[in-house]
Amino acid sequence: MKLTVLGPGCWGLTIAKMLNNNFDEICVWGRKEDITDELRLYKKTTKPLEIQLDKKVEITDDLKYAIKDAEIVLLVVATSGIRPVCKQLGEAGLKDEQILVNLSKGLELPSLKRMSEVIKDELPASKLVILSGPTLAKEILNGCPTAACAASDDMNAAEFVQKHLTVPSKFRIYTNSDVIGVELGGSLKNVIAIASGFADAMKLGDNCRGTLLTRGMAEIVRVSVALGASPSTLYGLSGMGDLIATCSSPFSRNFTVGSMLGKGKKIDDILNELGSVAEGVKTSKALCELAQKLNIEVPVSSAIYEAVYTDITPEEVLNKLMNRKLRQEDSYNLI
Repeated sequence: MKLTVLGPGCWGLTIAKMLNNNFDEICVWGRKEDITDELRLYKKTTKPLEIQLDKKVEITDDLKYAIKDAEIVLLVVATSGIRPVCKQLGEAGLKDEQILVNLSKGLELPSLKRMSEVIKDELPASKLVILSGPTLAKEILNGCPTAACAASDDMNAAEFVQKHLTVPSKFRIYTNSDVIGVELGGSLKNVIAIASGFADAMKLGDNCRGTLLTRGMAEIVRVSVALGASPSTLYGLSGMGDLIATCSSPFSRNFTVGSMLGKGKKIDDILNELGSVAEGVKTSKALCELAQKLNIEVPVSSAIYEAVYTDITPEEVLNKLMNRKLRQEDSYNLI
């Protein structure tokens, strides 16, 4: 069997390494400008990469070659790249029977569409599965176990992905038919992860972190349910599980962005220093726009949006959240 990974970033290379023994062939595709000489020559170089790939893994910028004969194609690119890459996949001849698995977590701007909606715009006949959960790449590289869920409208496709992407004792996959809930849980938690890093940098304590995660989850559930998700999904792996991981780990890029914001740094400087995509930055804008359309209050997410896109100080953000009008706590009855 052949696996193709689209995207030679940290998560793409990590999953290629993790799934090495599951497939006979593995091909990693990237744009010419994203494939460094070091990555091309990893078999020969004496300078070790952070992620050492097996010799059977091919690296290419030829998309048609990359997807040829692949049973599973993983989309591991930034959300802003999903639409153009899917257009390229159509031109390269992706076949309807090939299973396309999206691992990118976010919402498209300005359309506010989920990634499955974007993919279906470009590849309407594709067999699509969404893979999401607490999957911090550096922990997986260190051999730590985790789990995720494979969500699809086609449960046969989800079960095929479950079977072939599970790694015994390392990576456990559950199936789920709630695509909306799985996607929104994985996407919206990134905003709350920024809030958690923000509070951590300000040394606001574990009580505050618990408050932020709880109230942040309430916002995620309110918005997601209004958009058609099942509330129970949001308390699963792609939701609560992912939220806990990304809101407490220095390996989380969104947590790191929040931490730097909490120290008073500006977002442009942060992103330049980080050198990689933190999806929660753009998702904070998308989430606030969605909430406004739905007439739903999202105070934590709104505060993070202000922290990212305005000159508000960390102290002013905290004061706005803590001095809001008092109200009754909301909750959802879960089955």
